[in-house]
Amino acid sequence: MRAKKEGVSPQDIIDKYHTIIKNSFHDFGISFDNYSRTSAPVHHKTASDFFLKLYNDGEFIEEVTEQLYDAEANQYLADRFVIGTCPKCGNEESYGDQCEKCGTSHNATDLINPKSAITGNVPTLKETKHWFLPLDKHEDFLRQWILEGHKNDWKPNVLGQVKSWIDDGLRPRAVTRDLDWGIPVPVEGADGKVLYVWFDAPIGYISSTKEWAEREGKNWEDYWKKEDTKLVHFIGKDNIVFHCIIFPAMLKAHGDYILPENVPANEFLNLEGNKLSTSKNWAVWLHEYLEDFPNQQDVLRYTLTANAPENKDNDFTWKDFQAKNNNELVAVFGNFINRVVVLTNKYYEGIVPEPNTLSDVDEETLRQLQEFPNVIGKSIERYRFREASQEMMNLARLGNKYLADEEPWKLIKQDEERVKTVMFVALQIAAGLAVLSEPFLPFTAAKLKNILNTNSGETENSWKDVSTKEILLAPNHEIQKGKPELLFSKIEDATMQAQLDKLEATKKANEALINK
Repeated sequence: MRAKKEGVSPQDIIDKYHTIIKNSFHDFGISFDNYSRTSAPVHHKTASDFFLKLYNDGEFIEEVTEQLYDAEANQYLADRFVIGTCPKCGNEESYGDQCEKCGTSHNATDLINPKSAITGNVPTLKETKHWFLPLDKHEDFLRQWILEGHKNDWKPNVLGQVKSWIDDGLRPRAVTRDLDWGIPVPVEGADGKVLYVWFDAPIGYISSTKEWAEREGKNWEDYWKKEDTKLVHFIGKDNIVFHCIIFPAMLKAHGDYILPENVPANEFLNLEGNKLSTSKNWAVWLHEYLEDFPNQQDVLRYTLTANAPENKDNDFTWKDFQAKNNNELVAVFGNFINRVVVLTNKYYEGIVPEPNTLSDVDEETLRQLQEFPNVIGKSIERYRFREASQEMMNLARLGNKYLADEEPWKLIKQDEERVKTVMFVALQIAAGLAVLSEPFLPFTAAKLKNILNTNSGETENSWKDVSTKEILLAPNHEIQKGKPELLFSKIEDATMQAQLDKLEATKKANEALINK
């Protein structure tokens, strides 16, 4: 659709956005073992071979059906090429394959009052031949595998959606389309037909593994055909049906591949009360964010993690973004680290002091520090990333409370030896934060390791070290001298208003288009 609107080829669109998205991921510290694309030759072959295996095994139903057709555009309308009213929730902007408001998966012919997204015309019905995957054939398997086999370890929101679809009765789903762009259907009598995007797209996980394995000298089949492999899909609410119903049915029908271990899907994240929409420019674009907030990747990463819609829809607002930065990253995390580094330089010229006898409070504080890797790790392993991020912040809170209670800036006048112990304990917490913050604040963790001089060699600590080593920063270890770099800086109201003004301009532009 975007290619048609911009008057360019689909390949041009793919190349443009592949580069933008890849660079944005890199700039935000998000790495991939292999960042591929479904336009790659290895994917075309993998998807074609997969289709042929199911075709030759008799897993498809071949049918001639009536589909929506735009005579002016001379094109059948499927998926994003048609818009109409969702038959389930009444959303008037539902697409031909799925309603993004309620998440219902349907066919284009199910829409009420459909209109062509190309010309705006009311389409007619025209016969065409397609191949269908009989999902109803796999209904018993899916019910047993997911609703029974994973009832205790999959997220309730995922189980709820899957149960709703299965209880409603699964129906055959077309896996081919009448389009001039895509992977050609590899059988006779299929001229002008391509594989449905949500048939070939998940196969991209397999083809990307092949691409990576060839480059790394690995055997890709070890990762897709052996039971000691754990396949996990991190996706959004609108893709649950494809990863929990359609793709598993495809894998089961094929017979050679493992099934997903878990699909910890999130719900929708809205933006300032409205649904995110790239087509309507109602979004926060990562490359634009970095222009407005240079070197502040971790602020957005933290806000998104802390507000992740893990079990229900949530809202991203610039006001909350500001609060997360000012009240948590600056006031809690940054404040603790700054006090520790400043006082260590002021009292000991950047040298970790030798502690004296630990008090009960000291020992209890260090004991709590050692518990955090396990607590945070368990939350991550259960895909509770929001919870994990808050536990990480609780470690910074522990450090702040410890300093506030001990008040070394006052105690230094009466008991210098006691202050050595207090600062030693505080530095251990800082060293722990440098490790445990990395999954959430990778750029900040790197800066903190640099400030503490724990970024290489014997001074570098691992996740396990935080829970097992009695000392993370040894006495006489030297941290960075001089005025420490501020990890976070306060964001003012005017900066937030500029972002809200940008969204308001987008809203007005969209309204103008509607009223044309």
